[in-house]
Amino acid sequence: METSNKNLRTCNEGHHYYKSSDCPSCPICEQKSKPADGLLSLLSAPARRALEHNGITTLQQLSSYSEKEILQLHGMGPASLPKLRTALMESGLSFKS
Repeated sequence: METSNKNLRTCNEGHHYYKSSDCPSCPICEQKSKPADGLLSLLSAPARRALEHNGITTLQQLSSYSEKEILQLHGMGPASLPKLRTALMESGLSFKS
């Protein structure tokens, strides 16, 4: 059996959690801050933070970027693209060519 390299951490809100990466985000706080609906509710926390950090919070804003530009954002992975494509398509929008 392999040993885990996860470290016990405590966030500013007092939540205890284990994490192996250097990422300081608390998964409990992240889950509480996840929107209930809209574009950002479709995504994982890293992908959501990537868009928020770049000021992309609406489908209209997202449509002004190409898929390649979105994939270059730190935290955004290829698994998020199908969700974003579908959301854009349902609103009559698409990624920039």
